[in-house]
Amino acid sequence: MIKEELVEYAIRAREKSYSPYSNFKVGAALLTSDDSVFEGANIENASYPLSMCAERVAMFNAYMSGVEYDDIVALAVVADTDTPVAPCGACRQVMAELLPRNTIIYLANLKGEIKECSIDELLPYSFSGDDL
Repeated sequence: MIKEELVEYAIRAREKSYSPYSNFKVGAALLTSDDSVFEGANIENASYPLSMCAERVAMFNAYMSGVEYDDIVALAVVADTDTPVAPCGACRQVMAELLPRNTIIYLANLKGEIKECSIDELLPYSFSGDDL
């Protein structure tokens, strides 16, 4: 699957966003080695800390469906932003633990701009279970 196709999945997932407070819809799509795609959209709550980001919904969706760590290939994230959207710090930390280091991360916007990066580029000094 090419990156543009994965971003299209994220765009479709974005339409499932529940974001009545911020009106900031985010979609995500996680790709596995067998070309399965697991979607996520941000889900807000009036108490903002109880909200969940699209990236984590997609990752948790994949894990809950039986995806194994080593099966994950790529993750795309998209929002209606001027430049490709960047994940929040909490999502970066979860990515650092739940995604293999070689996972390709595509940051995108609705204008068709896509930036490719790695987890290490997003969070160079991540905290892990090894630090405990």
